[in-house]
Amino acid sequence: MKKETKLIHKGRSPRENHGIVNPPVYHASTVTHATVAEYEESSKKPFDGVHYGRTGTPTSFALEDAVTALYGGHRTVALSSGLAAISVTLHALLKSGDHALVADNVYGPTRVRTCNGLLARAGVNVTYFDPAQSIDGLVKPETKVVYFESPGSLTFEMLDAGKISAEAKAAGATVVMDNTWASPLFFQPFEHGVDIIIEAGTKYISGHADVMLGLVTVSTPEQFQVVKWTGNALGNCPGPDDCYLGLRGLRTLSVRLERHFKNAIRLAEWLQGRAEVDRVLYPALPDDPGHEIWKRDFSGASGLFGVVLKEYSKASIASMLDGMELFAMGDSWGGYESLMIPTDPGKIRTVNEWKATGPSLRIHAGLEDPEDLIADLEKGFGRLTAQG
Repeated sequence: MKKETKLIHKGRSPRENHGIVNPPVYHASTVTHATVAEYEESSKKPFDGVHYGRTGTPTSFALEDAVTALYGGHRTVALSSGLAAISVTLHALLKSGDHALVADNVYGPTRVRTCNGLLARAGVNVTYFDPAQSIDGLVKPETKVVYFESPGSLTFEMLDAGKISAEAKAAGATVVMDNTWASPLFFQPFEHGVDIIIEAGTKYISGHADVMLGLVTVSTPEQFQVVKWTGNALGNCPGPDDCYLGLRGLRTLSVRLERHFKNAIRLAEWLQGRAEVDRVLYPALPDDPGHEIWKRDFSGASGLFGVVLKEYSKASIASMLDGMELFAMGDSWGGYESLMIPTDPGKIRTVNEWKATGPSLRIHAGLEDPEDLIADLEKGFGRLTAQG
């Protein structure tokens, strides 16, 4: 099946549910057993089948099965948020004394909370690497994990997933990639040597700004056992309603991403012509530094991109953003609504300096009519320049 067909048909079994199209929502903690023998047999394999609410129900299994089919992996573990998926996976793969290589442009909480916080406290050494450079000389005997996202969620620098994966695996490290920006529709990490895929189902999979959900798709049974065990040991599991909403969002992922891509390209090209803009950060644009990697490896681009403005004051940026009618300010993205927030990509980077003429914005192009979004941006630029 093509991916668009899998989106519709995987993770549901109408014949097993009285012909009902969507899987039912199982609200469960306790799962009972008819006999001692049945109970003991179930306890031997707590991560296979329905054993206890925290280990999974038919609702979470349906979502996991659908995502696994889309990525072509071994199995998927559903967790309570994208950051939970990141933290659980890295804790599953790393222990005190181990070393991890992490791209310098990763999602802020991945770096600040998980790597610099939880992993450091657990005795794991983390080194950040330049997303534009080879990791070959950075891999140590104790390097167990190489972690990256492509493009980076603030600077939108593209990383060569195949090259990084080959270098990491030659040294025996496990390659983990956050694929939330592209989703399985626009990029297939396993085809480029990645071992484990993380996706925040909160974003494009749910698509409606009302779900917290994390997904970890692994390539081997061993990876599944260690990630599932770690999530379970930490008491982490997704709510059944969030799993159901994630499944519902999955069914329309292809048509929504097509519109997000179309709107983002329209906005990005329009922004390139504005005098207030220094540069647009979007790998789908032909003059973007990462365009060749994107064109070679990806089949589309999502609605998230960045803008570097000319030199303007903080008060000018506030005047612009405070008056936006259609672009809301919010930290998430991937929903149907357009968002825009001020960013400071250089604030947490340590490997190389992030050079920008002026302040930066991160924009998520929603599903509105792009001409209405452009009109809103045009008024915003009027306020920006009026403030000075």
